[in-house]
Amino acid sequence: MNIRGYKPVKIGFGIPKEPVQKERTYIMIKPDGVQRGIIGNIITRFETRGFKMIAMKFCKPGQAMFEKHYSDLAGRPFFPRLVKWAASSPVCCMVWEGTNVVLTGRKMLGATKPFDSEPGTIRADFCIDVGCNVIHGSDSVESANKEIALWFPKEELVDWEMVSHAWVYE
Repeated sequence: MNIRGYKPVKIGFGIPKEPVQKERTYIMIKPDGVQRGIIGNIITRFETRGFKMIAMKFCKPGQAMFEKHYSDLAGRPFFPRLVKWAASSPVCCMVWEGTNVVLTGRKMLGATKPFDSEPGTIRADFCIDVGCNVIHGSDSVESANKEIALWFPKEELVDWEMVSHAWVYE
């Protein structure tokens, strides 16, 4: 105890009580988000939340890549327009890691239709129309693994220790 009656609490720096489940998600800032210059705002939200970026690239991949990425929507009437639009401008592709990052990331993005998004989500704060909803995020761990493998070779995924880990996870 010190002079003011405060007893310091010892915390286990870098030693979690239980093993932390590492989960990864794929997040892509779409052409409208890139063109509006909000990449930094979106990265800040994920960093502030405590997630760790393990890969990022800025690219203009073309229609063939977006046909693969959105293959689950291939039968929908808007598919050709979606692929053409997605390939029209650069995108910012990222992989984030952390506990429940897929589900939490989806909550941070907000609903696909911006007007259905909760206040404080990325889409509620930055979007008006569903056709310009700024960002894509994996909807499941399985989708995340598939999307990460599509966009990033394994050697581009950087495994590193975040010094703030002990301040984010108990």
